[in-house]
Amino acid sequence: MTAVQAPPSASEVLARCRDLVRPALREAVERLHPWVAEMAGYSFGWCEVGGAPAAAPGGKGVRQALAVLGAEAAGADGRAGVPAAVAVELVHAFSLLHDDIMDGDPTRRRRPAVWKVYGTGPAVLAGDALFALAVEILAATPQGAGAVRLLSTALADLVRGQADDLLFATRPCSGPERVTPEEYRSMAEGKTGALLGCAAALGAVLGGADEPTARALDRAGRHLGVAFQLVDDVLGLWGDPAVTGKPVGGDLRERKMTYPVLAALGSPRAGGLPELLGSPERAAEAAALVEAEGGRTAALAEARAHTAAARALLARAPLAGDSAGDLFRLLDHLVDREL
Repeated sequence: MTAVQAPPSASEVLARCRDLVRPALREAVERLHPWVAEMAGYSFGWCEVGGAPAAAPGGKGVRQALAVLGAEAAGADGRAGVPAAVAVELVHAFSLLHDDIMDGDPTRRRRPAVWKVYGTGPAVLAGDALFALAVEILAATPQGAGAVRLLSTALADLVRGQADDLLFATRPCSGPERVTPEEYRSMAEGKTGALLGCAAALGAVLGGADEPTARALDRAGRHLGVAFQLVDDVLGLWGDPAVTGKPVGGDLRERKMTYPVLAALGSPRAGGLPELLGSPERAAEAAALVEAEGGRTAALAEARAHTAAARALLARAPLAGDSAGDLFRLLDHLVDREL
């Protein structure tokens, strides 16, 4: 009797897609100016400062996996989505280089951030080079014009979301000008969801999908992005820095209007929370109050609601082969990570 083979885990799906994309990603980066390529390689964890080989922690490869799975969802071989995967991974790296500068974050994935070791100007330059390279790669595909339009739309939404995220910290904690949950969702969809949705849609387009299928994948990816950002918010307040690579309480010290904070501020018993936000010395006290007033529970419930919305979109789309199962496993993995 033939044993039934278990479906791949989300970690195995991510590893398979990374292995497929990595050679093309390295080849693309090597086309850059050597100094810029070194900074890019450092940001990906491939090398140390100076170019010596390294095996530092890199990203999970979520966006590149979505691009590969998008191509497979269209009935194509996953290799058809590799140019999309490379492009979105380059854009993601570009956004992280610039985000670390804007936020003043000194570390990224438990290493000094690029701007801390190479300087702010060089880090900006490296980010710009990665963005330009991403556009070049997509423009060279047979679907070049449409693919670049998809990426441009996602980038415009990403910038809009990033701008809102920065401005939210200047808004009052109460009254008619306070940040609303609806504004947060719009910000998270742009800042995080736009590129996730773009990755899946780009992979599908390069795999020959029709417009409704690509659009469904884009919408599902955007819901996933909101869920992903919500879980990041939770990990930023209560996660283990040894696992997340991020200093706990950093968002509170920067007075970021994350969803747990917004939910807690809506509680009538959270009157002392505004004076704790932005205080490095009282970050732990603020985190405890946010949790006591339901901020953590509300954020996780909202994340699972967006995951359910993404699943519903994928269930209705005409996806080929086993791609739907791989996408569902990836959704659940990203929301339940390290909680």
